[in-house]
Order: sequence, then C-alpha cells, then structure tokens
Amino acid sequence: MATRQRNRLMGFALYAVLALLVLSVGRSVVAQDWRTASHEPVGLAPSPATTPEAVVQVYGARTWGWRGNFGVHTWVAVKPEKADAYTVYEVIGWRLRWSDTVVAIHQRAADARWYGSEPELYADKRGPAAAALIPRIDAAARSYPHAREYTAWPGPNSNTFVAWITRAVPELGVDLPPTAIGKDYLTDTLVGAAPSGRGFQVSIAGLLALTASGVEGIELNLLGLTFGLNPFDPALKLPMLGRLGPARDLPRGSAD
Repeated sequence: MATRQRNRLMGFALYAVLALLVLSVGRSVVAQDWRTASHEPVGLAPSPATTPEAVVQVYGARTWGWRGNFGVHTWVAVKPEKADAYTVYEVIGWRLRWSDTVVAIHQRAADARWYGSEPELYADKRGPAAAALIPRIDAAARSYPHAREYTAWPGPNSNTFVAWITRAVPELGVDLPPTAIGKDYLTDTLVGAAPSGRGFQVSIAGLLALTASGVEGIELNLLGLTFGLNPFDPALKLPMLGRLGPARDLPRGSAD
C-alpha cells in the first residue's frame, strides 16, 4: 500500500513539473497556421554561390503545433565541393500517406525555418573533412532500417533517423539536445553507441535510457524526458527547455 501511494506521489510530481514547464515555455507556434508558416532560411548556412568548399551541417528546430513544447525536428544538410545547392536528409512522417518511405532526400535551404520555428545549428564541418563525410552520410541515410514506419513518441521518428546517421558518422560530434525525442530509440538492441556515435547507451525502446559519452556527457531518459549534465561542453539538459549553457563554438575545419 505504501509503495502504491509513493508511486502515485511520484507520478503527480512528474505531471506537476511538466505542467509548470509547459506554462513557462508557452510556444506561439501552437497558434500558427502550418499552411502559411515561414520556411525562409535564417542565414546559418553559407551560400553555395560564394562557398565552393564542401559543407556538412546538422540542424534542429521546434516541431509544429503543440508538440513543439516538447520536441524538435532534426535534419542533416550537405553540399559537396562546388555544388550549387544543399541536399537535405530528413524523416517526414506524413510522407507515408503517399509514399512507401518516410525518408526524404531532397534539395532545399539547409537552414530553413521548420514551419516558422528558427533552426539551431548542432554541427558544422567544412572543406576536405566535410567532403569525406558526405558519402558516409548518404549511405547511412539510405540504409535507415525504419524507412517504412514512424511514431512521434518514443520513436522511430525524425530524431531517430538523424541519430542513426550521427552514430554511423561519429566524426560529426553531434550533441543532440534533450528535446530530440526519439534519438535514444535503438534498433533491436538494448546496448549501443550514444547518439553521437561516441560513448555508450543502454536503452529500452527509447522509453528508458542511460547515456554516457564525451560528447553528450551523462543523460537519463525517463519516458522520453531527458535530464542531463555535460561537464565537457558545460550545459544542463532539461526536458522541454533543452540545453542550458554557454553558446557552443562548433569546429569547422576538421571532423575530429
């Protein structure tokens, strides 16, 4: 009886914290019309017209609607040397309505707003190091094992896809934020590499996970809510609020 009461109190406390976070975050994206939401670039990606070198970037932006209070949509953008446009790799769930795959490999602005939400840059590689990564990114995207399924929570979703790529290409050194729900979804295993591809992770279907890595630091995922501390790139990680800490200085000239 005492155990049941304690569990109820813990559950109530969790929901209370979530309610407070919702009130504090309060995103305006809920009220916007998806048909008229902006997809304009924000100036984080170098112009192909003036940047002949290869570029690889990883982005994320709050999702459209009420889900934006909790999570982000992530994608990978690449521009081979002397290419005149970016190729973006991402998963779009509603593609299953007319296609047999959720994986979209298409040309669009690398740093476009995602239905009005401004993107954040997670990785930025340039030059020969970036050029060497592009074929591996393409191969990983085309071998994604969940191309015919999509579940917003706990995965597989767009963040599961990007984590699949970053695990395959650890040189990107991507620290996906705690709001990237689905990044901890492992395929047919309980133990694997951290989403960055460095360190390790123990995960039960993305619902309960523990991550330890020199890129992510320490993270604990409870039902998709990630709490963490990164002493290597000082930051506190909280559900809904994301990464709290100094702005990151992303290396461009190498893929270490």
